[in-house]
Amino acid sequence: MKNIIIESNRDFIWNALGSLIYAMASIVLAFAVIRIAGPSEGGIFGFGFSTLGQQMFIISYFGIRPFHITDMKRQFSFSDYLLTRRITSLLAFLGSLLFVVIQMMEGNYDIHKSMILVLLSVYKIIDGYADVYESELQRQDKLYRTGQSLAFRTSLSVLTLLLVLLVSGNLLIAVAAADVMQIMGTKLFAVRVLGKGLAPSEREFKKSYELISSTALLFLSVFVDFYIFSASKYAIDAELSDAASGYFNVLFMPTSFIYLIANFLIRPMLTKLATFYSENNKRAFDRTCIYMVKAVAVLSILILILTFIFGRFGLGIFEFLLGPSADGKLVSEFMTFALLIVGGSLYAFANVMYYILVTVRKQLQIFIGYVMTAAVAILTAGPMVRNQGMFGGALNYVMLMSLLTVIFTLYTIVSVRKINENS
Repeated sequence: MKNIIIESNRDFIWNALGSLIYAMASIVLAFAVIRIAGPSEGGIFGFGFSTLGQQMFIISYFGIRPFHITDMKRQFSFSDYLLTRRITSLLAFLGSLLFVVIQMMEGNYDIHKSMILVLLSVYKIIDGYADVYESELQRQDKLYRTGQSLAFRTSLSVLTLLLVLLVSGNLLIAVAAADVMQIMGTKLFAVRVLGKGLAPSEREFKKSYELISSTALLFLSVFVDFYIFSASKYAIDAELSDAASGYFNVLFMPTSFIYLIANFLIRPMLTKLATFYSENNKRAFDRTCIYMVKAVAVLSILILILTFIFGRFGLGIFEFLLGPSADGKLVSEFMTFALLIVGGSLYAFANVMYYILVTVRKQLQIFIGYVMTAAVAILTAGPMVRNQGMFGGALNYVMLMSLLTVIFTLYTIVSVRKINENS
């Protein structure tokens, strides 16, 4: 019993530490790169690391981890998962090249920016590839090893990027060095620890096809969801300067924390929600749904109040951390910041509806909602940024999150009502 408690604590501590370091990496790097290399280079980095690179990570990741870590009956072998992740990582790399080449052909990117964006995409793709080893470690009941891998390889690559950037002053060289350390970290803390190899066979290619087919709709939903979440960032990268892109990325950061805090509140309820649904316990199911909605509503109101009281002061601190080049750049965009907070709150609310729809197995409705909202994003993000700058980008973000929330809420109401009628 004592050993079980020790192992449980070890798993919790290392998983929490790895997740914290991974989450903090993008924040530390966003501020540090602007401070060291300047607003323009910081803008290129912020877009490449948090937007384009993350979109490529989603392709590499492909939504497979939930299947992998719960596959206790070994429906798929580790070799199946590894080969699948190699295929999706290759697709992600080709996707990043295609995006950058198109932008270069249209005259939007020069060779310097293009190379940095490709290297940052590679950094994130390696993240997606390393995850297959970390997933297998978790499936083998070694979650602490997963946390260690995430903590050590992230720390190694981030410190390398910062040190090389400080010494050389060249972002391209610094990102290339970070990529090398990502590869070394993955080999040292994931591949070596697991000690597994791969010799693809005809059977494994068939199993990989089966695995990709099984997760395709989930992947497409997540991919389109992230595009909607980042549509204003893509528009600002296309329409405004690299410096503006960097500052907008900094203003955007708190929206991710709203989502994380909301998930912290509602995720413990998801298992109960699924249990109540499977047991056809209508009253308990409805109560849990209402609790999640209220929790996010209270959180959102609290954060909005704090934003209007302390927002300008907080933006002033951000400017101090970014250095003299940022003086007045963020405080003057307070209303942009406030709109982004509103959008982040709406996104958290939309995710409550998403979890309810997933529980009642309405994946198709989820996908339709994402596609409808993405179509609006494609049509509106560019023009709104072109006309109103960063404020237009924030306004577009609020509009898209509002639309997504309304669509998911309507689908949820209809789905829950049908469940109640059939009970």
